[in-house]
Parts: sequence; structure tokens; C-alpha cells
Amino acid sequence: MEKHLSLLLPRPQQINRLDKDFAVPAEPVIDLASSAPPLQGAVDRLAETLRIGGRSPRWRTSAGEAPSTHEAHITLRVHPTVLPQPQSYRLAIDDAGITALGADEPGLFYGVWTLIQLIRLYTSGTPGEHLVLPGLLIADWPDFPHRGVLLDVSRDKVPTMETVFDLVDLLATWKINQVQLYMEHTFAYRGHEVVWQHASPFTGEEIEALDAFCRNRYVELVPNQNSFGHMHRWLIHEPYRRLAECPEGIAHPFSPSPEPYGLCPVDAGSLTLLADLYDQLLPHFSSRQFNVGLDETFDLGQGRSAALCTAKGRERVYLDFLREIYHLVSERGCTMQCWSDVLRQRPELVGELPKDVIVLEWGYEADHPFTKHNHLFGAAGLKVYVCPGTSSWNSLAGRTENALANLGNAATAGRSAGAIGFLTTDWGDNGHLQPLPVSYLGLLAGAGLSWCSADAPDPRRLDMPALLDAHAFRDQAAVMGRLAYDLGNAYLHTGVHLQNSSALFHLLIFADRNFHGPALGGLSVHALEKTLAYINEVVAPLSKARMARPDAEDIIAEFRWVGDMLRLACRLGIARLQAGPHTLVSALPRATRIPLADELRGLLERHRGLWRRRNRPGGLEDSAALLERILTLLAA
Repeated sequence: MEKHLSLLLPRPQQINRLDKDFAVPAEPVIDLASSAPPLQGAVDRLAETLRIGGRSPRWRTSAGEAPSTHEAHITLRVHPTVLPQPQSYRLAIDDAGITALGADEPGLFYGVWTLIQLIRLYTSGTPGEHLVLPGLLIADWPDFPHRGVLLDVSRDKVPTMETVFDLVDLLATWKINQVQLYMEHTFAYRGHEVVWQHASPFTGEEIEALDAFCRNRYVELVPNQNSFGHMHRWLIHEPYRRLAECPEGIAHPFSPSPEPYGLCPVDAGSLTLLADLYDQLLPHFSSRQFNVGLDETFDLGQGRSAALCTAKGRERVYLDFLREIYHLVSERGCTMQCWSDVLRQRPELVGELPKDVIVLEWGYEADHPFTKHNHLFGAAGLKVYVCPGTSSWNSLAGRTENALANLGNAATAGRSAGAIGFLTTDWGDNGHLQPLPVSYLGLLAGAGLSWCSADAPDPRRLDMPALLDAHAFRDQAAVMGRLAYDLGNAYLHTGVHLQNSSALFHLLIFADRNFHGPALGGLSVHALEKTLAYINEVVAPLSKARMARPDAEDIIAEFRWVGDMLRLACRLGIARLQAGPHTLVSALPRATRIPLADELRGLLERHRGLWRRRNRPGGLEDSAALLERILTLLAA
């Protein structure tokens, strides 16, 4: 298959080369037999793409499935019998013209976007060029009916509406059809202002606008509100503290100091609070699915429910509370989604789950046992989403190799087990320091593998740098795709493997910790010097990128900042290793600390500036505090 065709994303299920190509005329006629807004929007983008290629397209809308009696160069139709699978399409290109037939409206939408990709790939940008599309017959359908992306908007980054609109628009072109905004405290609930007043939350009106925007791209915006653990943003305030499992607080991974963390399942007030939140949140969404979270209940059984957990078992108490939440969700006409991690700890209880619950099986390492866990839930008759991640969080630059292996593993296991969904998650642990474009690699790979899992057993066969340049960065110089890919592999050069994180991130963000333990004990000056040289080499071509995006300058600034942060991490690690085996940052010689402090001070200000370009102000100070803590140690 020629190079251009290998860059279609997602990869079509079936593609056959035909003998006769199609020379696109100067004034191509597009014939569309539908006035559905999403389809009309796709045709507008098709026309825009043709105009960029020097064409002057015209289109008309015809009634019925049959082609118009008038000649058309591009014919677009919904034809339910063309392929048996929902969301499928057939695209035919020969010397007579182009025909895209969708089994339904989403299928035709996806067929049009494949055509748009082809035109982009075969357009050189030369004015007046002779545009010829290869003769093709494409038959295409998704391996997973639900192909989603979950965006963390609670730790600490809440994107602007423009940012979310732009991202959803991009994801829809990659045939993603579901988006979730992970929420803990970032919806403007009436009567709960003390919780979200500094978070720049989404309002109901904004959610409704986003919901409509998504529907116009055949994307389902699924409501999301964590409802058991991860409630610390609520429980630190009065009067919510009384609902906590441990009102006096516990140590947990999402706060530097002990604080209340999860709801108490034996307090009736917990369900009263959740009912109020659901009643306020759900009416703003058209989706009838609802992700209630219920993951990582670290403190369950350590406080007010301790006696009951001792008597009945921790997981039994969890399951009983889950059922109560299930009733709240069902009464509001929704199908409940929840995470799998607590449920799989007691396999014998899985069969007691309500059969219409959708289990979200998550895991973010390359070797996560998706197959084993999918079998557990499938054997109980439950519907499952596989939920890998972009590996962007706790890393600054991402972890390319791990991301691709994790996503491929999930797609292979999910396809084998008959999972109905594939949800690519993008988290923001520890200050959400990674810029959004760092996540493009994982989001793009997840979109491709969830539609067509043929490459999932070895996703490295995909030319990810070229795919990123074609579909994410739109870089005509072919710089950004390779740079993002390679910078995301900087973590490998340290020689230290960490779960759910990278050594470089730890060296910088947790610089107040002694890293000569089992996690980072393998670090060496030599390895960090090699890593520093690697980063310098990878970032060097950044200024040569030529991205056809309105935010091209922002992307360059973001990746330059990431590279500088990773360099600082290397230099800080080298300084500590050279000073002695257990030297803390505050004990480094002043002549070493002050230049590092000056560098971090500048990076902190750049972080604030870059944050404001895509995100709301709420959460910025919490994120910046992580860097300020290290700056204080360096400047002491």
C-alpha cells in the first residue's frame, strides 16, 4: 500500500486499489441526500478542504437514497443495506467520481472524513495543482461501538470552552464517538459554592452548549461525577466533613497532607448529597449513560464504617453502597458506569452486580492484565469498557513506549473478550503539568486502535510520527510528530522504570524526597547525562516545525517548556547524585542551588502563561504550588 494510504486514521478495515483514478475537477459538485446538521457540517469541511486544494466546490441536497439525476462528482448517501454493521461506510473512488455510502448517519459522517483525509494527503498545497485521488474501494466499520476519551478536568486543569470545542472537533475527525469530563468538584452545583468557588467550574449552560456541539459530530457527551472516593475536594469543607469516612483525615496520594478523602457508606447523608448532585448535573446532558466513578476507596473501613467492614467484609460494604448509588442512577433514567478496581478484589461478588452496569476496566501499564479481568466480568454477564491511558500524566512529556503498548494491549484484550467500549483516559495527577498536545499521541493511537484493532498486537508498526504530523499537528515540515514521539521516550534513557510515572518527573516534582530508595535507587550520573544529551538532540529541530494550526506558536512554546523542564530535572538529579548518596535539595551547595532556582523560577512563570492560553484560572495556583515548593527548597 502506498505511503499516503497508510496514513489514513483510523486505518480502514478493508481497502482495495482500483485501476482507474479520479481527477478532481476545478468545480466539483457534491450531492448530499440529507440535511442533518452533523452531515452538513462534514460537507462544509469537505468543501473547505477542496478549496484549500484550489477547487471551487458546489453542493446540493437531494431527496431520498437514490443519486440525483443531475451529474455529481461526489455523491453522499445514507444507505442502511450497504454494510450490516452500525457506523459503517463504503467509499468508492474511480474515474467516474466518488461515492460514500453510510449504513447510518454516523457511518456516512465517518466516510466523509476518510475522504477529507484522502484529499489532504494527496494535496501538495501548490496553487492550481492537478489533484488526482487513487481509485479505491474502502469498506470500513468500528471494532468497538463506543470509542471514548476521558479528560481529567479536576486535577487541576479546567479547560476553556474553546479548548474543549477544538479538542472534540479534532477527536470526531478521528472517529471518536464518546467524551467524558472527569469531575470531582468542577461543576457549579447550586448550594455548594464553597466547594467549587475557586475552581472555575463548568456551568449547566456550558455543558448544554458542549453537549449540542458533541451531538453535531455524533459524539456522546457522557456525564461523570465521582461518588465515593476522590471526594476530598468536598470533604475538606464544612458541612461536608461530617460525611467523610475519616473526618480527621488520612494520608492519600492526591494531597501532600492528610485530609478527609472518601464518603462514609453508612451515613445516609452521603446518598442525600449524591442525589442532589445527580439531580443538578444530569439534566444538562442528553446521554443516558452516567459514570459515577467509585474507584480507589482507600479509606473504606478505616473510620466510621470499620465495624461494619469487619463484620461483613470491606468489599461487601462497598457493593452494598454501589447498589444504593445504582438505584439513584436508575431512578433518573440512566445506565451506570463504574470503575472496576475494587470489584475485582473479590471476584465472587462480581456476579451480584446489576446486569446492566457497565464496568470500566482500567489499567495504565503495558502489561496490565486486561484479558484476565475482562474474563472475570464477561463471565458474570456484564458489559465492559477497556480503559487504557495516554501515559501523559506524571511524566511531563508522556511515556511513548508504555502508552502504545498499554493501548494495544487493551484493544487486543477488549476485542477478544467482546468489550463494547474503549475509553482512552488522560489524567492530570500532581498538578496536570503536561500540556494538552503532549497527550495527542495517546489520544490519536487510542482512536486508531479502538476503530481498527488489527495493529493492536504490535502498535509500533504504526508510523506514529507521520500520523501525528498528518492528523494532529498538521506539520508540513514533519518535525512535531517525531519530536513528540521521541521526547515521550526520554523516560527510557534514565534506566529506571516507575509505575504510572517517570523518573524525571519524580526528580523534579518530588525533589523534596530522598530518591535513594527502591524506586529511584538505580539512577546514575552517567544515565542522567545521557538522558540530558538525548533531550537536547530531540528538541533541537523544534523551531523548524511548520504547523497549519492556529495554535502552532502555543504548541512550540509548550514543547519547549517541557524540554526545559526535563533538562532541569536531569541537572537537579545529577547535582544530588554528585553531592552524595542521600543529599536532599536543601542541602546542596548554594552555588549549585541558586542557578537551578533561577531556572525553575523562569519555568514557573512560563507555566502560568502557558496554562492561561488553554485553561481557566481555577486550579492554577494549586498546580503552581508544586513547583513553588521545590523553588523554596532551592532558594533557601
